[in-house]
Amino acid sequence: MAADARILIVARDDVRAGPLAEGLDRLGWRTITARGPYAAVAALGDLPIEAVIVDLASSGPDIQTLSRRLKAAVAPRRLPVIAIGEPENDYRDQTFDLTLSPPLHPSQAALRLETLVRTAIAEEEFELRLETFGDRGRRLDLPEQSEAPFRVLAVGEPAPQFLALSNALQRSGAEVVGAFTAYTAFDYLHERSFDAVVLWAGDSQQEALSIAAGMRRNTRLYHIPALLYLKAESYVTMSDAFHRGVSDVASPETPETETALRVMELARSFRRGEAIRGALEKARSSGLMDAATGLFTRDLFAAHLARLATAARERARPLSICVLRVADKPDTTWARQNGWLDRAIPQIGSMIGRLVRVEDTPARLSTEVFALALPATNQNAARAAAERIAAVIGCTAFDAGEDRPPFVCEFDIGVAEVQPGEGAVKALERAAAAALKREVG
Repeated sequence: MAADARILIVARDDVRAGPLAEGLDRLGWRTITARGPYAAVAALGDLPIEAVIVDLASSGPDIQTLSRRLKAAVAPRRLPVIAIGEPENDYRDQTFDLTLSPPLHPSQAALRLETLVRTAIAEEEFELRLETFGDRGRRLDLPEQSEAPFRVLAVGEPAPQFLALSNALQRSGAEVVGAFTAYTAFDYLHERSFDAVVLWAGDSQQEALSIAAGMRRNTRLYHIPALLYLKAESYVTMSDAFHRGVSDVASPETPETETALRVMELARSFRRGEAIRGALEKARSSGLMDAATGLFTRDLFAAHLARLATAARERARPLSICVLRVADKPDTTWARQNGWLDRAIPQIGSMIGRLVRVEDTPARLSTEVFALALPATNQNAARAAAERIAAVIGCTAFDAGEDRPPFVCEFDIGVAEVQPGEGAVKALERAAAAALKREVG
């Protein structure tokens, strides 16, 4: 059994599972295959599996209960379960987190896995924050998914095939807004909220791919799924499309009613994730945060960190802690002595809060020391995240008065992953010592 497996594939044969497993392994999503529900539950008990993919064509008669059994086997860890099969008409009542039509390209699966795993971790984080904030008399609003029809942006010239898909989406209950050009599309995306985007790659396939890539470069649009609708003849490869950020690919050779269901399924998954992310964002307005920076206060962070460490052990997930301390550089020292650093700290803290993922916990430990608690993140990934934040802030110029040029802030960084049997406080001390460049006693 592969001890480092991240993804469990449940399938009775390798017709679909074999190529998918091989492709995911190459992409870094190490897989293991179970031939039935009992083997699947056993694998979940032995390995820290992050998500499951179920081949509906070879899963037997108890498909409706399989997803629930798999999720219950790892509770309280949240387990995303993806099905390979045709989406059902009743997209509001499904046991799987997402249903994707075959054949499932490994790159497409990897993109969806990343999104669903992050959503699961965000759900776990929200449950923990409910307890931490509740201990201090603050009740957070629960995630609420809108019951309004899904909103889909259809981008491209009004070709007959594309219009047929738009009509099928409307018959499925979606509100469809049309945009003929990339400029109009991004205007709509910035002005309104959409649950999915359909890109018609008729005679301008590169433009459609450029729109998908542009969405992935924008933090606000990053999570919105995009289906690429290709003409029957196309030079665009599946790998290229998914590499550019496309969520799914279809063509007029597939019935438009089926393609519409695939779009609705992507929209359903997206709206659920948005509800979780929105609920976590609202925690910042709870009144318990540091007034100057909007980050967790030292005491609130300490209480939540203890809860995070306990949950990490229960859910068999890693937990890493980063400490970022404003480095002593000549310009920074002068700014500190003359009060300009104190004026910059609120902006620095606000930037840190915007640069972390919604499930991460950023805190202000003291005037010039910040901390991050990163759930489901190992030490190497945590260091990369801390260095990225430091690099972005290091490119920002802060005011030093009329007589001097602006100054920049650099950070001393310490990172520690909570080890088995180690308390969260000890890991925080190790991270702080590394940032301060001193030994832990």
